[in-house]
Amino acid sequence: MPLETKLTARLVEIFSAIQGEGLNVGTRQIFVRFAMCDLRCKFCDSAHTWGIPSQCRIERTPGERDFETHSNPVPGSLLLQWVERQNQPGLHDSLTLTGGEPLLHAPFLVEFLPLLQQFTPLPIYLETGGHRPEQLAMILPYLDSVGMDIKLKSVSGEEHWAAHTEFLQLCHNSSLELFVKLIVDHNTDPAELEQAAQLVAQVSPQIPVFLQPVTPLESSNQPLRVPAPEQVLAWQALMKGTLASVRVVPQTHKMMDQL
Repeated sequence: MPLETKLTARLVEIFSAIQGEGLNVGTRQIFVRFAMCDLRCKFCDSAHTWGIPSQCRIERTPGERDFETHSNPVPGSLLLQWVERQNQPGLHDSLTLTGGEPLLHAPFLVEFLPLLQQFTPLPIYLETGGHRPEQLAMILPYLDSVGMDIKLKSVSGEEHWAAHTEFLQLCHNSSLELFVKLIVDHNTDPAELEQAAQLVAQVSPQIPVFLQPVTPLESSNQPLRVPAPEQVLAWQALMKGTLASVRVVPQTHKMMDQL
């Protein structure tokens, strides 16, 4: 399929794996991981994505971790070829745009996603920090589902309530599949969880919310502690006072040693 040569992406990696978080947990997906993030969450397990690497790694065979390396930036035409190589018939349930923060690449995506949709019937799923509504609006027509974070200052060090509100409303208005994810740790402030529940409920109390206990990082100097069971039970009960669906799901891909 012809593509303008000026259309390029800054990537970290492309690979096939089992989704470990949120509404699509357990499904097989093609992951396109973009470089760059404008947030600095304390619990981040992908700090290597914050900048732009000189090279990206591309899986040759789905799930085999037989990576090859290529220089950044990557032509859009080559990215389509790599997706085609991953997309074996019947294997994948969707294609995930992840990062970093994929919406930092909205000018690329607004041109690339229509071509991708012509290329494959796989649903397009966006994983995002949920804090860039203007960029979201650019690519909403090409998305099938969105998993957005609400950042809790007590856990992440980040706080974006106004942007989260606008972002969530845009997603809800578009009628795509939508869920919200909140990372929680031992120091989570229940008042922030209550504020998050009210934010979601004002848009729609039917939006599924996932509480995700933090996974401590061996390489991190940050004092991250998994919340106690009684904390999680209390937080779920607190949020269910406002919301219809609040689920507690850990990062299952890490249990399986998936990327």
